[in-house]
This record gives sequence, C-alpha cells and structure tokens, in this order.
Amino acid sequence: MTFTVLAQDKTIINAKSSEISDNLDLRALASIFGDSKNLEDFEQRINDPNAQISNLDLNEDNQVDYLRVVESVEGNTHLVVVQSVLGKDTYQDVATIEVEKDSNNQVQIQVVGDVYMYGPNYIYEPVYVHTPVIYTTFWAPYYRPYVSVWYWNYYPKFYVAWNPWPVFRYRNHIGVHINFHNHYNYVNVRKCTRAVALYQPIRANYCERTYPTRAFSYRNHNYQNRYELDQTRRVKHANSRSEMAYNSPTRNNTRSYNDTPTRNGNGTRYESNSGIRSQSGTRTEHTNGTRNLEYHQTRSRDNQASSPRNSGRERNESMNTRSHENRDSRNAERQYERGGRRS
Repeated sequence: MTFTVLAQDKTIINAKSSEISDNLDLRALASIFGDSKNLEDFEQRINDPNAQISNLDLNEDNQVDYLRVVESVEGNTHLVVVQSVLGKDTYQDVATIEVEKDSNNQVQIQVVGDVYMYGPNYIYEPVYVHTPVIYTTFWAPYYRPYVSVWYWNYYPKFYVAWNPWPVFRYRNHIGVHINFHNHYNYVNVRKCTRAVALYQPIRANYCERTYPTRAFSYRNHNYQNRYELDQTRRVKHANSRSEMAYNSPTRNNTRSYNDTPTRNGNGTRYESNSGIRSQSGTRTEHTNGTRNLEYHQTRSRDNQASSPRNSGRERNESMNTRSHENRDSRNAERQYERGGRRS
C-alpha cells in the first residue's frame, strides 16, 4: 500500500511530458505574433495566466517559466528572441522569430525552434490571412528595438505563475489559441541569413550548457528534430477547433440531420430539422439511438369531425338524413291506409 501511494504521488508531481518540446507549440507563438500590436503586447499575450500559452518548466520548480522577449534589429531585418526566465540572470532561448522585408517590400517570416529543445532546423513559416499590425511598427521611423524590462522575481502585475499541465491536456488546450485561418508551413531551411548572424551575440543557452543530456539529440537518438519525431507519433499536433468539436465525446450523443432540404422525384421531402417526411404524412426521425418516431396524419372523415366546421357539417347531414327517414315513413303509412280502403 505504501508503494502504491508513493507511485501515485510521483505520477502527480511529474505531470508534464518528458519530451520538452511538447510543452510549447510554435504555431501558437506564430499565431499570437500575428495578432499582436507590438512586441510588448506579444510578450504580455504569451504570458497571460488566463491563456496559458506555454507549459514549459525548464528549471523544474513546478511553475511554468516566464517568457521574456528580446529584439535585435539591423536594416530591414528584425530578430525576435523568446527566452525562458530560469533564475537570476539565467535564461534559455526557446525560439526565434525572424522577420525580413526585401527590396520589393515583401515580408518573409520564420519561427525557428531552439536546437536544444526542438532539434536543428525545426521551422514554421506562417502565412497570415491578414497582414499583421505589428509589421507597421517594425518599419516605422525612429524605431527602437524592444528589450523586456522583466526578469527573475520582477514580473508585470498581470502575471501570476501557474503549474504545468499534463501534456495531453495542454495539447487539447493550445489548439483553441491557434488561429487556424492562417497557414503554418513547415520548412527545414532558414532563409534570413542576416538574422542568423544577429542571433549569435545575444543567444542564451543556460540549460544547454548545464544539462547537455537533456538536449533533443539525447532525448531522441533516431530523429533529427521535432518534425521527424511527429511523423512516428500517434498524436502529432494540437487539434483545431473544428477537429476538437468533431471528436468531442458529447458529439456522438447528438442528433444528426441533413444539411440541405431536398426533394426527389417520388415527392419525398428531406428536412434538416424533421427527419424524413413523405407526402402521405408519415414522418420518421432518426437519432444515434434506436428510437424511431412515426406518426400518421391521414385525413379521414373520423378526424375531420374533430374540427368545429366539420362538426357543423355533420350535424346538418344528420338532420337531413332524419328528415328523409320521417318523410319515407309517412309515405309508407299513407300507402298502407289507401290499400286498406280499396280492399
């Protein structure tokens, strides 16, 4: 019994996945970046305790790490670095967002996962439905690179640390915060060479230096990066909203209807909210269970009598019938009397 209790306690403590890269979806970073007004807004969104975009606990203190944002700019190239705050003057890079505008004013963007966490060349290129507002601030006159003012034990008022979730719960949760109207194309080549040069002087790799055996290459010997690992896993990504709604356990208990009313050559009418109804008035309603509801609306003299109009009509017909019967009876009596007199 003691062993069972200890095993249960250990399971509760080690709630998050041993695969570090499971705890931050780069598509979520790309999606939120496209919805942010500026980098300060971006940093606030990825650390929002209500949204809980990250599930990373790299220093293993049972609290999700604060993610700070640091930017380096040269010409039309913006390098945005997302770092986990692990202790006093201690940081570990999580991902970089590399934005560059060419001579034709075309903007290209790549979200690159850190080698320590995701393996080499794990890159997403988001294609936004609408041009991000943050682009307008990047190339504004007198632009100043953004550097977060927050550090260990000195955080904004809105921020409250939370405990990491089990990875399956985080995976289902994070899909709600990814804008699936955008596209997130995976590539394995970095396009912005200038961003690579800008990155080297400001790179922070505390975990990589301190815990080298926790690197992706040690965690997954047979795979180059997170993308190759995903190809062999049953659950690859967080589900979209539509996928989660479709796979919801309550969906199978709901009724299924036809989407569009149609009518075939036999006159059978199919309705989205009433099952199948034929011209004879027979209605059959199908659900996921075995219950079939049928009722008949056949018009006959019996059910016509239920209406006040039909009741009055029947009363008149009954009175006419009685008057004809009385008249026939009187004629018969007269003929009988005449016959008696003649005899």
